[in-house]
Amino acid sequence: MAPSFSHQPRSIIARRRRSKPQPRRREPQTPINDQIQAHTVRVIADGEGQVGVLPLAQAIEIAQNRGMDLVEISPNADPPVAKIMDFGKYRYEQQKKLKEQRKKQAKQGELKEIRFRPRTDDHDYDFKTKHAREFLEEGHKVKAWVQFRGRDIIYKDQGLDILERFTEDLADISKMDQAPTMEGRRMTMMLAPEKKKAGGSKPAPSSDED
Repeated sequence: MAPSFSHQPRSIIARRRRSKPQPRRREPQTPINDQIQAHTVRVIADGEGQVGVLPLAQAIEIAQNRGMDLVEISPNADPPVAKIMDFGKYRYEQQKKLKEQRKKQAKQGELKEIRFRPRTDDHDYDFKTKHAREFLEEGHKVKAWVQFRGRDIIYKDQGLDILERFTEDLADISKMDQAPTMEGRRMTMMLAPEKKKAGGSKPAPSSDED
């Protein structure tokens, strides 16, 4: 008699495999009120400064009588420091600060790369320079490099000419962040976006004197 196998449909087995819970990233939680583990806390309040060192239950009662929460802000202090505040407002302000930090990081931009060959033709050069200009205008740094393969290494001067031309063509919106240097069989350089100065130079006044 042939050995018996599980008669469960493959779809059920696959569903069970897929249903394995995935770990979630949890943001660190700030203990408030009864979540605070310390028995005694140093209490401060907005506009009042330090209230004093109080038993946790008494500190929570004071906060609740004011229609607020007791929030642990320095758990490693001795005793831990807790603040009487509107926790909903506090959390909103913390999330707002985090969002602003992320925006600043995004504005710093990414590193984009543009590759040339020592004998890159004008059409290819113009195409890549156009893309580099777009990257710089978006706030990204641009790393340009010339790749020397095989006997191309004898054309170092041509590679340098390309990078110098590249720098000049983008000088109106960028600044040199790293001068051309050899890295193995590559000659690399870096440009960083530079904001245009408001106004600019004023034309010299014309003289009416003869």
